[in-house]
Amino acid sequence: MAKEETKSIGITAKKSEDAPEWYSQVCLKAELADYSPIKGCMVIRPYGYAIWQKIQDYFNTRLKNLEVQNAYFPLFIPESFFIKEAEHAEGFAPEVAWVERKSESEERFAVRPTSETIMYDAYSRWIRSWRDLPLRVNQWCNIVRWEVKDVKLFIRSREFLWQEGHCVYETAEERDKEVFMILDEYKKLAEDILAVPVIKGKKSPDETFPGADFSTTIESLMPDGKALQMGTSHALNQGFAKAFNISFLGRNEKTIYPFQNSWGVSTRLIGAIVMMHGDDNGLVLPPLIAPIHIVIVPIYFDKNKEKVLEEAEKIYSKLSKNFSVKLDDRSEYSPGYKFNHWEMKGVPLRLELGPKDIDAKQIVLVRRDTGAKEAVPMAEMESKINTLLSEIQKDLLAKGKKFIETHTINAKTTEELKDAVSKGNWALADFCGIKECEAKLKEETGGITARVIPLDQKESKPSKCVHCGKEAKYKSYFARAY
Repeated sequence: MAKEETKSIGITAKKSEDAPEWYSQVCLKAELADYSPIKGCMVIRPYGYAIWQKIQDYFNTRLKNLEVQNAYFPLFIPESFFIKEAEHAEGFAPEVAWVERKSESEERFAVRPTSETIMYDAYSRWIRSWRDLPLRVNQWCNIVRWEVKDVKLFIRSREFLWQEGHCVYETAEERDKEVFMILDEYKKLAEDILAVPVIKGKKSPDETFPGADFSTTIESLMPDGKALQMGTSHALNQGFAKAFNISFLGRNEKTIYPFQNSWGVSTRLIGAIVMMHGDDNGLVLPPLIAPIHIVIVPIYFDKNKEKVLEEAEKIYSKLSKNFSVKLDDRSEYSPGYKFNHWEMKGVPLRLELGPKDIDAKQIVLVRRDTGAKEAVPMAEMESKINTLLSEIQKDLLAKGKKFIETHTINAKTTEELKDAVSKGNWALADFCGIKECEAKLKEETGGITARVIPLDQKESKPSKCVHCGKEAKYKSYFARAY
C-alpha cells in the first residue's frame, strides 16, 4: 500500500493539540462507532460493542454475587406515571421525548429517559410483605434523552446504552449500605477493569438526582481537562414509594413504605477508555477489556512465506486456548500497514514472527502502551504474554493515577479555582454546599461546577467556601464537565 494511503487511514490530529478532533477520529477510525443519519444519535460498531459486552460480562458476574436479578421493562412510559412523582417529572421534563398519539383519547407515552416510574408501578404489585424484601432488580437497556443535539460519540448522545439497578429495602440503613456498596463496585469496574482512576464521593445538592435524599458518584478527570461522571448510585427518598403505592406489611403488622435506591453506568465508559488511554496512534486498550489480546503479524518474503505462515498458524492455535488472538495473514497488506492498523485498534500486544525468529526459536512481542519490543524464546512465550498483559493493565492504571494526582490543584479563592480549571486541571476547594452558591459560581465561571465531594475527607479546621465565603461544609472537586 502506498505511503500516502497508509497515512490517510491514521490519526491526523494530535491529542495534545486538538482533543475533540482527535477523539472523534479515534472512535471512527478504530471502528468503535459511527455517526447516524438521526441527529444526536450514534451507531456502535461491532468492535465497540465487543468492549461493552466485556463490561456487561464482568458486571453481570458481580450482580449475581450480589443477588441482583436481571429483568426488562417497556421502552414506553405513560405520561401519568411522570406526573405521579412531581420532583422526578420536573427534573427530567426538558429531556423527555414523546411518542406522537394516533388518537386524542390515547394517553401520551414517553420514550424512557430512565425507568423508575415504569418499574415502580410493577413493584407496587410485587411487594406485599417484608418477606418480599429486599427486592434487587437490574436491567440492561437503551435510554433516550432529547436535550442533546450534537453527538460526542459514547459521551453525549440522545440515545445510549446502560444498566440501571432499582432495589427496595425495609429500612433506610439497608438502602444506604447498598448505595455505597454499588459505588464500590463501580470503582472496581473503573479502576480494576478499565484502568481509569476515579474519585468516589457524593454529588452536591445541585447535582443530586431528582427524587433522591442524596446521590453518590465516581468521577474522573479526562486528559482534556474536563471531568467525566462515570457512574452514579442514588439513595431515593420515599416519594416514589408513596406516589406509586409501594407498601408492605411490616414485621409489626403495620403498613410501611419502603426505601429504594437506583444506580447505573453507561456506554460513556467506553469514551473514558478512549480519552484516558489513547494516544496519537489511536486506541490503547487495557487487556481486561480488549476484544483482542494479541495480534500475530507474520513477516515473510515469497520464498519463505509458507514456512512462516505454517509456524504462525501453530502459534495461533496454541495461544487461542488461553487468549483472544487474531492472526493477520492478509497478503495484500505490508507488515508496516498491519502494525499501524492494530495499533489504531489498541490491541495490547503484537507478536511478530519472521524466518529468522523461527530459526532462533523465538518470537518478538511489542507492547501497545509503550512500544517496547522484546525477543522471547518460544518455550517462554505464554508465561511472558501473561506477565506483559498483567503489567500493561497495572501500568495503565498507574499512569492514569499519576495524571490525576498532577492535575489536582488546591484552590483557596475563586480566581485560583478558575485559573486551575482553565489550565486543564480540576480544583479541590472548600465548599458550602449551598445550591444558590454553586449556581452563581457556574454562571460566573462559564460552567464550572462541584463534581464530586470525596468520601474520605479528614477532619480539618473550620474554613470558608471558595466562592461565597460562608462556612464550608466539606471539600469538593470543581471542574467543567461533559
